[in-house]
Amino acid sequence: MLTKLYQWTLAKAAHAHAERWLFAISFMESSFFPIPPHPLLGLMCLARPERAIRFGLICTIASVLGGLFGYAIGHFLYETVGQQILHALGLAAKFPVAACYLRDYGAEIILIKGATPIPFKLITITAGFIGLSLFTFLWASILSRAFQFMLVGFLFWKFGRPIKAFIEKYLALLSAAFLVLLVGGFIAASALSGGGDKNDKCSNATVATLH
Repeated sequence: MLTKLYQWTLAKAAHAHAERWLFAISFMESSFFPIPPHPLLGLMCLARPERAIRFGLICTIASVLGGLFGYAIGHFLYETVGQQILHALGLAAKFPVAACYLRDYGAEIILIKGATPIPFKLITITAGFIGLSLFTFLWASILSRAFQFMLVGFLFWKFGRPIKAFIEKYLALLSAAFLVLLVGGFIAASALSGGGDKNDKCSNATVATLH
């Protein structure tokens, strides 16, 4: 099933309305679609490096808007829709831990997500469920998504097709290093202010403790 969806997603790179598909997949992935837009973005940037920044911007805008949709699902429709989505995607078991970390760290977790394989849909639905400040959710999502997608677009635009090998080999590592440094200050400040026991508490979180 996932393999077919992946191939279907990649096929959209050659579609006459590839940009619309990029927008749609980026939007859906932030709330319920299992395949991330990165493979499609990469193929489109590879084919048209001169438009790579535009593609990265499309991904960013659509992903943030989709994140707001996921937030709304978590906030207003968690019991009827949100739970079903998380169960269908195999993310239900991770929900209590995500909720605990989002409550304790908020924006830092959303920023860190940009350099990790944590599904953004898990973050968006959970953020809505716990009632994370919409302003915090929005600015952190914009930074996280823009850093991830716009960086790919910029590198393809600046260096063209030869940058593909570099991106595949080093982009995740460089992104992780940058965001860890960025967020490290927030977490260190939290630990110094008495939040050092949050990791243990969140690692043992259960659904019953979230309400």
